[in-house]
Amino acid sequence: MAILKVARMGHPVLRTPTEELTRSQVRSAEVQRLIDDMIETMQEYDGVGLAAPQVHAGARLAVLGLTPADEGTAGKPGVTVVVNPVITPAGEAKVLGWEGCLSIPDLRGEVPRFTSIHVEALDRQGRPLVIEASEFFARVIQHECDHLDGVLYIDRMQDMRSLTFIREFERYVGTETGAVEE
Repeated sequence: MAILKVARMGHPVLRTPTEELTRSQVRSAEVQRLIDDMIETMQEYDGVGLAAPQVHAGARLAVLGLTPADEGTAGKPGVTVVVNPVITPAGEAKVLGWEGCLSIPDLRGEVPRFTSIHVEALDRQGRPLVIEASEFFARVIQHECDHLDGVLYIDRMQDMRSLTFIREFERYVGTETGAVEE
């Protein structure tokens, strides 16, 4: 396994929509190695998610540092792999929450996201995967899936005045708000 270089805002790979993977591609040694490397990279940088474009890969693939069972628990999180994810909101409710991104280092901003979502995808073995997610887990999934469409969290911000450097965020806003650092 290897720690991969993370693309930063401004690199065209972050603005390019990704390509779907076939089930045989998902099972290939190349994609399995990419998944392992993405997990290691996400963990190295203390992220809660990482999308393939962030490591210069054009695949419709993301790794999440949570599983549905982790939602709302204080235990050590697991890892969920989503391939070709399709998100459907499970209601109209949205909430503002703080987000950060490994591709936009040192910044945070408030982003509106659906509070509950339904996700259909493939898992790392190419099998169908269905996830019902809410709150923080739903936010993480939406953030990562945006990357697969070439969208960054700053594109979703309603008010750019909330954009802040992490140091000032920690000093003036506080960490109790549960910012997403992916």
